[in-house]
Amino acid sequence: MATLGIIGSGNIGTAIARLAVAAGIDVVLANSRGPESLAGKVAELGERVRAATPQEAARAGDWVVVSIPLDRYRELPAAELAGKTVLDTINYYPIRDGRIEVLDAEETTTTELVQGHLTGAKLVKAFNNISAFHIASLARPAGAADRTALPIAGNDPEANVAAAALIDKLGFDTVDAGSLAETWRFEPETPAYAVAYCAHPEAMRAFLADLPNAGPTPSPPDDPGAPLPAGKLRTLLADAHRPPVADRVM
Repeated sequence: MATLGIIGSGNIGTAIARLAVAAGIDVVLANSRGPESLAGKVAELGERVRAATPQEAARAGDWVVVSIPLDRYRELPAAELAGKTVLDTINYYPIRDGRIEVLDAEETTTTELVQGHLTGAKLVKAFNNISAFHIASLARPAGAADRTALPIAGNDPEANVAAAALIDKLGFDTVDAGSLAETWRFEPETPAYAVAYCAHPEAMRAFLADLPNAGPTPSPPDDPGAPLPAGKLRTLLADAHRPPVADRVM
């Protein structure tokens, strides 16, 4: 039986866990607060899900999703993730993570930074460019006419294939965006980030623009989502220009 380890029980991690359960995949869910803090969430998600420590989730997973704030990436269990296909959903948000000089200078990308800590793991950037509520609303069975595509990027071809196979089971097509050095193409402030999946893109643009002035937990606009086919996503990725990360305020 396939098992998905998830380190990070926030909105993205929970949305992915829900799709995994629906796809018949067992889930081992972890966070920084300990398994006991996940009792309610595990009960809600069902019997295929169990709570564990990050180390246990890393060891158990045939794939492992990491979905934590960037400023805590050094807490990820490097030894236990060695050899694993790791789907990295992490984005750099200075308003949350503080300024990170090597990212502001564009000397590296967010996932390359995480890969530097997880030296033995095979990282694939995925699920970082779509809102959690759109993960839930846009998942479709394989072959559906309105299936949505997500970008992935990684340095290991076999890991890319493994990540794409998981994402297919969860309800999305994938588009290979290149190596980890190319992951900026679908990070914040690019055309393929968040707004591309919106039915009402102007409302989402306004929400993102106002984030620096919003309260601690602003609510995104109510948006049902709009399918993004693979061909359109390829165009968005190909036409992307790297935004000046040092100017990012959200």
